Amino acid sequence: MSNLQAIHHAADTAADVHRDAYNAAFYELGLKWHWDEAVYENVLAESQERERILAYMTMHQTHLLKAYDPDFLIAAIQTTKARCYDTLVQTGTRRTTNWAEFHQAQIGS
Repeated sequence: MSNLQAIHHAADTAADVHRDAYNAAFYELGLKWHWDEAVYENVLAESQERERILAYMTMHQTHLLKAYDPDFLIAAIQTTKARCYDTLVQTGTRRTTNWAEFHQAQIGS
């Protein structure tokens, strides 16, 4: 593997771990959200984490903006995601759970 390939692989892996941490946080908070690679790539257009989450909610979860204070929900997601990320990094595990399939099984799909 060339140095450039190694850099791209490391960047992809880091992005995957962050995405996995988001999905774990969504599940833990009872949100029926799943960010696959395409969705995550779209939210990365926003430079700040808070804006990424808000943009996603504005585009895909508008009902939650009426039911919850966006700042409260975003803070809960950020806090939970940070803890999930730390756990994934410390344990060296990732992709142990397919959160999309887990959500589908829970709702009977």
